[in-house]
Amino acid sequence: MIELTIPGRGVLALEHLVTDVNGTLAVDGQLIEGVARHLSTLRDRLTIHMLTADTHGRQSLIDRQLGLTAVILTPGNEATQKADYVHRLGSDKVVAIGQGANDAEMLDVAQLGICVMSQEGVSKESLMAADLVAPNIIAAFELLEKPLRIVASLRK
Repeated sequence: MIELTIPGRGVLALEHLVTDVNGTLAVDGQLIEGVARHLSTLRDRLTIHMLTADTHGRQSLIDRQLGLTAVILTPGNEATQKADYVHRLGSDKVVAIGQGANDAEMLDVAQLGICVMSQEGVSKESLMAADLVAPNIIAAFELLEKPLRIVASLRK
């Protein structure tokens, strides 16, 4: 668990990390360098969940590289499926990371939503739904590894 007290916002007790895969953890179906190492570090404090439409058909390889199993979404209405998944976990215990239009609802309903800049771009929907924006996935993971950075950015 990662617990933060953010002045003007309250206490965040995060138990789950829910993340998109393509555009967030991977680009063109290839895992971004450093992702595996950071996820391994975060596993001690958060339960990791990956959600994907498997756009590039390479999720089974990414699963093996990370030692995790992603949830493959049903084609159509992926945004609602992602938000529903966060709700089932208990949205008040979730930090979500994504960048695509189908991530916006997930970022909005999570206790903490982080939008990451990506080589695939960033949708305006996800940008506006997020609590924080990180320049890349590694920087987003570093926020979770050094949570006082989150406090510094979100305090009111």
